[in-house]
Amino acid sequence: MKIEIIKCLEDNFSYLLIDELTKSTIVIDPSEAKPIINKIESLNLKLKFIMNTHHHYDHVGGNKELKKLYNAKVIGFDEDKHRIPEIDISLKNDETWKDGIFEAKVFHVPGHTLGHICFYFFKENALFSGDTLFSLGCGRVFEGTNEQMFSSLQLLKNLPIETKIYCGHEYTLKNSNFCLKHDPENKALISKIGFIKNQLAKGHPTIPSTLEEELQTNIFLRSKNVENFSKLRDLKDNF
Repeated sequence: MKIEIIKCLEDNFSYLLIDELTKSTIVIDPSEAKPIINKIESLNLKLKFIMNTHHHYDHVGGNKELKKLYNAKVIGFDEDKHRIPEIDISLKNDETWKDGIFEAKVFHVPGHTLGHICFYFFKENALFSGDTLFSLGCGRVFEGTNEQMFSSLQLLKNLPIETKIYCGHEYTLKNSNFCLKHDPENKALISKIGFIKNQLAKGHPTIPSTLEEELQTNIFLRSKNVENFSKLRDLKDNF
């Protein structure tokens, strides 16, 4: 399975998952259709599925056009099917979904939204975390509670440390400034910031990160309890 990172809107990431043998393809969180169509056409791919981590428009904005153009099936969380545009396949928490070489486990991770899910393609050790876990950050708590978000992050922390993290936005440099302010002696963080700046200078994305890196550098994953996490989340909201 090959993963293509596609930049959308101002700072969104969408992802194409490609079976290189059959050209069958999944898109995850298509915030807009045009960049997805351009990449699909340039690589002569067959879009079969559209997977959404949550209902926010900057993650589902391309659903309708892509479904109409390619007759693709839209996949989302069962409890959020009333908010996922054009949904065809509803998945439940802890369910494993499979089609051909593609196989993913669904994790319900409320916090950013109540119906947020992550897709874990365990054969590739690739987690598509939407707006729950970012490199050096986590999503704002819009619909859920800090307790839910903390619990969701604890769940993701238990994945294999080599898991690659593919998140929903290019927020890494902004997130690093906050982490550094509250963890200024962290040598792993300082080293990662150098890598981040180098990637951005070349016009490259800063992701994927790995869970191992995030456990060493992401101040939200390093929070030991809900109280500490909540304090950091409030500070970050006003940073």
